[in-house]
Amino acid sequence: MSRIGKKPIPLPAGVKYKFEGNTVLVEGPKGKVSALIAEGISLKTSDGHLVVERANDDRAAVHGLTRALVSNAVHGVTQGWKKELDIVGIGYRAEMKGKGTVVFTLGYSHPIEFPLPTGIDVAIDPKQTHLTVSGIDRQKVGQVAADMRALRKPDPYKNKGVRYTNERLKKKAGKTGAK
Repeated sequence: MSRIGKKPIPLPAGVKYKFEGNTVLVEGPKGKVSALIAEGISLKTSDGHLVVERANDDRAAVHGLTRALVSNAVHGVTQGWKKELDIVGIGYRAEMKGKGTVVFTLGYSHPIEFPLPTGIDVAIDPKQTHLTVSGIDRQKVGQVAADMRALRKPDPYKNKGVRYTNERLKKKAGKTGAK
């Protein structure tokens, strides 16, 4: 029994959806996002809400998933998604190069140029140590933030690196000296 799949998705004013084959195209004030729909799953509108229904119980495994994907698309075209990253370390920073490239200085012998995919925006604060990755596609925003974090993962010994803003690290003690 899918509890998430039964939950209706509120459709704000100005949001339209088009169901074609196995994809749904959600269009809103911020843009368009498409989401895949599994076979045997259908969408219908009632009382200003979008309801995801399944044909039979064989589709129960993907019922909640489909509802979550469509809900994320609706949220993305109305409010958008964002992830925040912090860069910690002496001399570590990020800066924009042009409109579609972020240049990271992370303690390596060379700066790292990170090209941004279409539909993703990055805002960097004046101190150059706080980034905000935003866009309308939740999967793409999360993947870009994860790729940026992977450039220099947080070090548990020195607490340096790129981390999510609310990420808590457990600091490890280094090697103990010989006694």
